[in-house]
Amino acid sequence: MDDAEDPIDLVASVGPLDAVVETLRDMLHRSGALRLAVVVDMPDGPAALVDVGRLAPVEVRIAERTMHLPHAIELEAESLAGEIHLRQLPPFEVEPETGQVTGTLGGLDMLADAMRALAELLGGRSVAIAVYQTVTPKVDLTVTARHGESVLVTLGEHEWELPER
Repeated sequence: MDDAEDPIDLVASVGPLDAVVETLRDMLHRSGALRLAVVVDMPDGPAALVDVGRLAPVEVRIAERTMHLPHAIELEAESLAGEIHLRQLPPFEVEPETGQVTGTLGGLDMLADAMRALAELLGGRSVAIAVYQTVTPKVDLTVTARHGESVLVTLGEHEWELPER
């Protein structure tokens, strides 16, 4: 079946993933990201994709099932990201072809550290992804992290590994 034809279940909870939803909403709002998504390595089943965008329904995919929750729905869970340092930054200036990112001193490192911490918090082979607006039209800055691997920064179609600090 084509993804466009797959049914979407409207739900008020995603059970044990409610804390992940709360964590992503918290980090999205604190960072000013356009979107935060994680692939959660589930120990007893298929991985789950949790995707939270600005002013969009929360989407959770597990195997062939797609669920949506209203963005502002109250869940009986708390954010797990209280210790992860994040704040909103002005948009970065970027040169996609060269990988140059110019902005608040230490800003890109803060975003990379936050995504690394989120991936580690979720455990296993989980992946954390954040998308930020830049001043360059139609070019977003994406930061991707997985425990034990280098953080990747994507600018448009170009991708770079951040050096370890």
